[in-house]
Amino acid sequence: MAIPVTTAGGTVPVLILKEGAKETRGREAQRNNITAAKLVAEIVKTSLGPRGMDKMLVDTLGDVTITNDGATILKEMDVQHPAAKMMVEISKATDNEVGDGTTSVVVLAGALLEKAEELINKDVHPTIIVDGYNMALEKALQVLDDVSIKVEPLDKRTLRKIALTTLASKLVAEESGYLADLVIDAVLTVAEKKDGKYKVDIDNIKVEKKAGESLHDTQLIRGIVLDKEVVHGGMPKRVEKAKIALINAPLEIEKTEFDAKIRINSPEQMKLFLEEENRMLKSMVDKIVATGANVVICQKGIDDMAQHYLAKAGVLAVRRVKESDMYKLAKATGARVVTNIEELSPSDLGYADLVEERKVETDKWVFIEGCKDPRAVTILIRGGSQRVVDEADRSIHDAIMVVKDVVENPAIVAGGGSIEAYIAKELRSWASTLPGREQLAAIRFAEALEVIPLTLAENAGMDPIDTMTELRSKQNKGSKWTGVDVKNTQVADMYKLEVLEPAVVKSQIMKAATEAAIMILRIDDVIAAAKAEMPKGGKGSEGEEGAGGEGMGGME
Repeated sequence: MAIPVTTAGGTVPVLILKEGAKETRGREAQRNNITAAKLVAEIVKTSLGPRGMDKMLVDTLGDVTITNDGATILKEMDVQHPAAKMMVEISKATDNEVGDGTTSVVVLAGALLEKAEELINKDVHPTIIVDGYNMALEKALQVLDDVSIKVEPLDKRTLRKIALTTLASKLVAEESGYLADLVIDAVLTVAEKKDGKYKVDIDNIKVEKKAGESLHDTQLIRGIVLDKEVVHGGMPKRVEKAKIALINAPLEIEKTEFDAKIRINSPEQMKLFLEEENRMLKSMVDKIVATGANVVICQKGIDDMAQHYLAKAGVLAVRRVKESDMYKLAKATGARVVTNIEELSPSDLGYADLVEERKVETDKWVFIEGCKDPRAVTILIRGGSQRVVDEADRSIHDAIMVVKDVVENPAIVAGGGSIEAYIAKELRSWASTLPGREQLAAIRFAEALEVIPLTLAENAGMDPIDTMTELRSKQNKGSKWTGVDVKNTQVADMYKLEVLEPAVVKSQIMKAATEAAIMILRIDDVIAAAKAEMPKGGKGSEGEEGAGGEGMGGME
């Protein structure tokens, strides 16, 4: 890209960027980025809340995803614009951090940018807006902390209300009560107390899903489900009072690491060689059986002959189990994963009431259940079709995360946009104390927060102006938990309706949305490198695009 520079000898073009590169500056660059981010917010806006609509996403292979989960919608969309990608990132980060609020965070970021654009058009400098937003965020978090209700971390009634609120906006809302109980049981089973606080590692909650039966057949197994079958037809398919050996070593004759040749000159030698192999395998099996184990879970392979000896001994065996499942099995059954069979002892064995191979749809899976004081559990999701099962999986993930949030940070607030409306009211009165132009940005921040209850009302078919007027009126009269009751399409006290959410989710939403908005507002120059041209001859020899494909800009 050439920039004309005037010198004593006249105007000379100076080449700074590679030919073909594009640069967008100032107001135009800002407007472009803000518009892209606002468009992403518009896409997910209609899916906010229990009355939100679902999106059908079809990928390049024709696979269909039907969901109203913000993070999933944005993940499945192939977003190209760099500013729009930032919105996708905050949604993913919120999903990973707190599990819920993935739609709200994008809607709020879009609203913050829209309000900032109004100020930019009135010649307020973006830096002043950024300062105002930062001050408003700090005040908003302080208000949230002051107003949030502290609860008992293991109070099942509160946790159930939290889980029901999250599940109410999902496809699985009809079965929300049943699923909420499963989720709470699962989270409380794996919760561990450290330094006076509870910690929940959700990796210890294994989620398996299989289409078939109905959502009501979803079950919590106090143990682990392995998507493997018993290795040998002659082995028992059901073992009660199972003593389980977890082995991370092959029950096979290991091949040498270097080339080795064995000369066999007669059938007798061949027979001796095979007998020796069998004897080695039998001694391995004998060592396992001697410990009292009647179930063997092996991370590596099991030789056919070893399978035969295990079957003769009446031992149920499963092979090639994932490392993550071995870790969960150890936590569930109390077994120790042994890497050397020679070291296996009775004290290394785990215990389960029942190990059984069951048919799930067309597959055979091994269920290890009835573990004593398990520290890892499995939720087996069933549903009428694969789409339903996939959406149930996403919903249960969100429910697990919000219950985990409250167990780890026991503070809650009412939902339905009530907390956003309350913080907006507090910010308005606080903004009037600010001396400079930051006051304008703080007021816009409050207006942006009100987009959450406003969107909930719109998605429920309510009149947005009447709703917001009534909501502000009741909030100003001191009814701080007044929000939008979308089920009955009215403004009501959401705390009395038991619509509750974790305070940490609201905190994460405000932080992530503000940071994304600020990052986009601070950009005043976009320099896009030229896309490299395709090599002559089009596609490469393998039918792939040549080395000069997209994304190789700037390379010769």
